[in-house]
Order: sequence, then structure tokens, then C-alpha cells
Amino acid sequence: MSFCHGLRLLYSQLSLFSKELNRPWYRYVSNSLALSSEKRASDFSSFVARTNTCGELSSAHVGQEVTLCGWIQYQRQGLFLVLRDFQGLTQIIIPQDEAHSHVKKVLYDAPVESVVRVTGTVISRPPGQKNPRMPTGDIEVKVKTAEVLNSCKKLPFEIKDFIKKSEALRMQYRYLDLRSFQMQHNLRLRSQMVMKMREYLCNLHGFVDVETPTLFKRTPGGAKEFVVPSRLPGRFYCLPQSPQQFKQLLMVGGLDRYFQVARCYRDEGSKPDRQPEFTQIDIEMSFVNQAGIQRLIEGLLQYSWPNERGLITTPFPSMSYAEALAEYGTDKPDTRFGMKIIDVSDVFRNVEIGFVQNAVVKPQGSVKAICVPQGARHLQKKDFESLKESAKSQFNQEVLHLILKPDESLKSPLSKFLSEEQQSELIQALKVQADDVVLLAAGEHEKVCSVLGNMRLESANLLESRGLVLRDPTAFHFLWVVDFPLFLPKEENPAELESAHHPFTAPHPSDTSLIYSEPAKVRSQHYDLVLNGSEIGGGSIRIHNAELQRFVLETVLKEDPELLSHLLEALKCGAPPHGGIALGLDRLICLVAGAPSIRDVIAFPKSFKGRDLMSNTPDYITPEELEPYHIQVAWPASEAEANKN
Repeated sequence: MSFCHGLRLLYSQLSLFSKELNRPWYRYVSNSLALSSEKRASDFSSFVARTNTCGELSSAHVGQEVTLCGWIQYQRQGLFLVLRDFQGLTQIIIPQDEAHSHVKKVLYDAPVESVVRVTGTVISRPPGQKNPRMPTGDIEVKVKTAEVLNSCKKLPFEIKDFIKKSEALRMQYRYLDLRSFQMQHNLRLRSQMVMKMREYLCNLHGFVDVETPTLFKRTPGGAKEFVVPSRLPGRFYCLPQSPQQFKQLLMVGGLDRYFQVARCYRDEGSKPDRQPEFTQIDIEMSFVNQAGIQRLIEGLLQYSWPNERGLITTPFPSMSYAEALAEYGTDKPDTRFGMKIIDVSDVFRNVEIGFVQNAVVKPQGSVKAICVPQGARHLQKKDFESLKESAKSQFNQEVLHLILKPDESLKSPLSKFLSEEQQSELIQALKVQADDVVLLAAGEHEKVCSVLGNMRLESANLLESRGLVLRDPTAFHFLWVVDFPLFLPKEENPAELESAHHPFTAPHPSDTSLIYSEPAKVRSQHYDLVLNGSEIGGGSIRIHNAELQRFVLETVLKEDPELLSHLLEALKCGAPPHGGIALGLDRLICLVAGAPSIRDVIAFPKSFKGRDLMSNTPDYITPEELEPYHIQVAWPASEAEANKN
């Protein structure tokens, strides 16, 4: 078989390779790293043992001698291989003549994923063999010398993104998973956005990047904190949930504008959008109001937004907490699609149905509904049963469904209780069309809104699983949610109050007097930023008056103010009015990258249960190591017996 004939034969075997090159994120990472000038090209290869990267060579380099370093992605019968690095792929032609037999042997014997350095000449690919899907598809490199820098053993999975791998396996071998183009893309996107944020804040708007301590003390209220023992008997540090107190103290110290890419910790189980350790873009300003913070963040996101994701328009729309709950059933609405909650209490006010009447006669009682477009065509009986079961198990709430048939009659056990006029009013109120499904609930206002908000999202998931597109995956809908309540009833004891945001949030100026008489009615100067139904940021104007802060802690929240004596003392020393915000960086990048989980945009994340599967952390510590911290482990009986054995 001739060399050229062999190449043509092997090109036909590269369907899987082409599949990888065709993926949108591969094209994105290749394009985003494409070099616009020779100066940019030299930056990637300065200080290292290569002349070029594997993603930058083009027809302009034909005839040049180059040195490339990377991993062997594919190898085909000693004729050619594909070399990969962080920037892309280059096809390497292995010489077949006797004079270069040692080069052929080195590369032929090297297993896939071995690290090699090759030197050779850039040549054009033969006619008909160029690959337009590959940024380097016009050329190949004919090798003169080759060296295996490190051979690779058989790996637990192939480094190809189209190969399905369990998340547990990916996390166990994270250092291998990081080689994938998808992870390379996500981490580089993250780096680029953070760098642009630093430019915007520090270079354009005078913010000071300040690192705050990781070892601190317990903060009253909020999430559970990780405890760190000290060598002082009975005394412990806590890892901060956020640098909240420090950034307020920096304002007291006159820094005026603070910023930090901050590591934060919460002792909670992981969720798809939450980790026990996470990163936020933390910001605080003196002499600012809510509108000023909002304008700053809108400008920050515009400046740092990747060009490939399109333009974002400012100002972002705004909605009160009460509106969000009433129309979407949540304080983080996904506004990419409709299906808003509609109050239909008036339609049902005179309907003789027991549970409906019980609802509408109560002060906060109501009947509400959502319209699921074309639900009768795409949802099955088991789907309605699943929705109702979800409402019952999560909210202890009954949900009924009605279907508008093509003859404009309603199909539902409820229809016999509704007059023709009432049916017509219901259809008009919800703008129901043929084959639409109405989901209806009756009860206390907040509870009904919450259950229908959940039904709205679950119905959208079901419809999209059947092929309908309700939420454009390429669209980015930002929304400010404002006017939150300052306090909420505690879930375990509704007679007591807890902070809706945190205990340092200032009351709304119009409601300040109510804080001393009816604190449950006070609105706050708290604002959240929502993107496509996910909260990506939250902040507030802070209390800067020491007496008001003490009253909130001691009288309203029943917390010991001595835990925050340092902050209360500082507020007495000429604290300026101040406010700030924190953007959840992991969640933001996850949405921008289109990743299924924040674990896909963090280099070394924890598992769903908060464990590091790669290093098997958390791990045991010997009694001798615990002794300086005056701690003994109280083992459960089963584990104590196992440890004895």
C-alpha cells in the first residue's frame, strides 16, 4: 500500500474525530483562542520549549520549521497522529523513509495521551484532504525529530468529549477530565471574564482589591458555617460564609470602593448550583444607593460579557418581590417564557365547591391558575398525576387540571360546577386556546403562588422533553428583584423572625418607623439579580447606625449582639452610608458556558455530597493529631466497633 493510499484510507476512519471537531464548544474554544497577530502568537509560546501551539498553525506557516508539544489524541498505524494541546489539534505526518525510522518507532510505540515534543516542517494538506471543521485543517506537520516526554498508561476513560463518563469517574480523575476541550473552554472562559471584571472595577472605576481573612468567628443567622479548631481549649474559628463584615469594616476604614474574588464556605449539601466552597465577586461602596449598585453591576456584566454570547442590553428590567411571587411563584423568575400565574378568584367566588369556597372566604385566600400551552397534545395522564403528586408532596396542596377541547368546552370534573358564563370568563382570563391545559389551585396566597410557580417550571420541563422549545438556550434574560421583606417568619417557629437576607440589611426608607412596631411588615433595601431563573447575585444597602443595628440583632432577631461587638463598635466611629453586592461567580459562568452544573466550571469541585473523590476528602485524623486541639471523636457505635477491628 502506498503512503498516499494509506492516508486516504485512514482519513475515512476519522468520523469520531470529525464529530468532536463539529461540537459548538470546540469551535468556540478554538475561535476564542485564535490569534489575531504574531505578537499574540508569541505570547503563548514565550519561555517554553515550543515555537507554536497546536491550534494556531495555518497556510501562512507553510514552509516554516516548528516545534510542538502536546498529547497524542489519535494515532493511526504509524502513518500520522493528531497532537493536542490547550489550544487545539494539529495533524502530524510520520516519515516513512529509512532515514527517519527511529522517529517512526518513537511515535508508533507511544501510547495515546503520551506527552511528546515534535519538530518538523509545516506543509499544505493534499488537495481534497483539507478539513474545514478544524482551525488547522489546511496544514499538517511533517516530522523530522520526535521525543516522548512522558509515556501514558492505560487510562480509565478516553479523553474525548463525546465519550460518556459518569460524573463520579470524572471527579475521581479530575486531572484527566481537565484535558477535555469542554473543561478547557469553561475554565478559560471563567478566567477571561474575571480578568475583564478586574479591569472594569480596578482600572476604570477605582476599586481596591483587598484580601480578607479566611479564619474568622461565627456570624449570627444565615447558613451553617464550617468550624475550625484552635489550640485554645474550647475555642474555634469559623470559615466565613462571605466577607460581609470585613467589607463593611473596610468602608468604616475609608477605603471607599472594595472588590475581591472571594472564597466563601457554607456547611450545606451540594446541589447542581451550590457547593460547600464557592467563589463570589464581592463588592462594597461608600455613599451609594441601590440604583448606583445596579448601574455598576450592569456595566460590569456588559464589559466582561463574552462577544460570542451576543450583546446584553441595559438597564435590566426590575420587579418587586411581591410581583415576582404573584406572577411567577418564585423570587427568581425565569422570564424567557410566559405561563404567568393569573388570579381567577372572582370567577370562582360563587362556585359551590367546598375547597374553593374555603379558600376564597379567608383573608389571604385566593384561586389562581396557569395555562400550559398545547398541554393536551404533549402531556399524558401520567404527567398530570406526577404534577399533582409533586404539589401534594412538596407543598401539601391540591392542584386540578382542566383541558379546553377543540369545541371550546372544558374537560374537567370542575366543569359541571361552572356555568357557561363562568367557563367563558375563565377562558378569557387565562387566554386559553384549544388543547391548552389549565392548572388550578386554591388556598393561601403565598402557598398557592409557590405551588403554581413550581408547576410552571415542571410543566415547561415536560413540554421541552417532548420537543417544544419554551426557553431559548441562547437567550440571557436578566432581572432585578427588589423590595424584599426585611424579615420572614422562622420555618420552625413562625412566631419568631429571621433575616430574609442577612442581619446587616437596611430597612426601606419608607418603612423605617415600622421596624420598632411591626417589623414583619418592613421592606428591605435588598436586591437580587436573576438570570434565566437562577439567582446570580444579591446585595443590599447596609445599616450604618449602631443603635439600629443593635436593635435588629437584640430585639427583632433575638441574637446576642456581643458576637458582633467589633462591628457595632465600628459603626459608632463615623461609619459612612454604604452598600454592596456579591455575584455568584460559579453560577454565572455555568449559565454563560451552558454547563449542566457548576461542577463543570470549577477546576476541582466537591461531589454532590460535599466530598473530594480525587483525594478522598474529608479524611480521618489520628487521635495524636487531634490532641493539640483538645478534641476527641465521639464515634457512632457501629464505626467504633469497626475501628477496633
